[in-house]
Amino acid sequence: MTTLKPILLILALATLLQACQSQPPSQPALSPQVSQQASTSSLGAQPAQPAASVTLSPTPTSLPTSSPTPTPPAITTLLFTGVIVPARCVQAAIDTSGNHDYLYDEVRRLINEADIAVGTLNATLSEVPPHTGCVSTYVLVGDPENADAMARAGFDVMSVATNHIKDCGLTTCGDGAFFDTLEHLQRVGILAVGAGENLVAAMQPVVVEANGTRFGIVSLGQIEQGGVYAEAGKPGIAVLTEENVRLAIERARQVSDVVIVMPHWGPEDVSVPNWIQRNLAAQIVEAGADLVVGNHTHVVQAVQEIDGVTVFYGLGNFIFDQWRLRHKQGVILVLKFEGTKMLSYELIPTHVDGDGRVHLAAPDEAAEILERIEGASQAIE
Repeated sequence: MTTLKPILLILALATLLQACQSQPPSQPALSPQVSQQASTSSLGAQPAQPAASVTLSPTPTSLPTSSPTPTPPAITTLLFTGVIVPARCVQAAIDTSGNHDYLYDEVRRLINEADIAVGTLNATLSEVPPHTGCVSTYVLVGDPENADAMARAGFDVMSVATNHIKDCGLTTCGDGAFFDTLEHLQRVGILAVGAGENLVAAMQPVVVEANGTRFGIVSLGQIEQGGVYAEAGKPGIAVLTEENVRLAIERARQVSDVVIVMPHWGPEDVSVPNWIQRNLAAQIVEAGADLVVGNHTHVVQAVQEIDGVTVFYGLGNFIFDQWRLRHKQGVILVLKFEGTKMLSYELIPTHVDGDGRVHLAAPDEAAEILERIEGASQAIE
């Protein structure tokens, strides 16, 4: 049936044309344009078919054309926080409330909005060491559920090249709490960087791709505590030395487009970086880093530009129970990248309560924090 329909249609139209042509001249059947077109078409010896009337529709060449709108380049957001220590009074408050998530309630949206969110963990997360309670101690231990809370808050990477990453209290657990910490971060999908079963593993970069750009992160620590340094046959953290920095950056460069170095360095409670930090910063930049984000000092530190590379010496405390005002203050660092090019950065001041709950700092306190960073930065120019 499908092959007969066009022929029947043509015959019907031809009959209609002949009938129209037989009407009086006062009732013309077709416009002159259509009549002219029909006279130029033929089907055997039959008159031209009115199917040519399709030419009355606009042809594709008569449609307006427009240039495609260029796609704007993708912007990648990276976020870094200060030191995270869910231990002592923070863990005690968590034990009382049974809630690990309240720590991040006021900053969760900000962390989740970043394409890549990176923290610095300076405690163990294990069921082996007993909780210390809200007391003054250098033993910094938290329970494994803190890893789940970090993941729910939006963290993707956690630097663990820190001096308290092997804390185990008075119990004899060897490296048990250390390995527990790495395993719990892996369990919740957070990439740990800066520690491993030996020095080679600790030096390995973590690579996260976003919007087609590979961001490689390495982390090395300067503070030795409780045998925390890794060796050829000993688990621990990557040691922050000039030689190790060069090797770690070289490895990261092979698999990354942007290389970020996270040193755990510097004396505590000092906003102006000491000469050791500044010398290491210069070595890190010379070795090929594209960005340097440090931590450890528990107070905010200076920002410096070295040969076109921005160095953030320290972001202060993000979560900790230290009681002095400066210890309660930190900044969230937010950077914007277009491909491999850093477009801008923003420092968002924070305040943490004794129970570990993080707030965005009020305007007056935020201005104070930023002024301290500016003063420290000017001191090393």
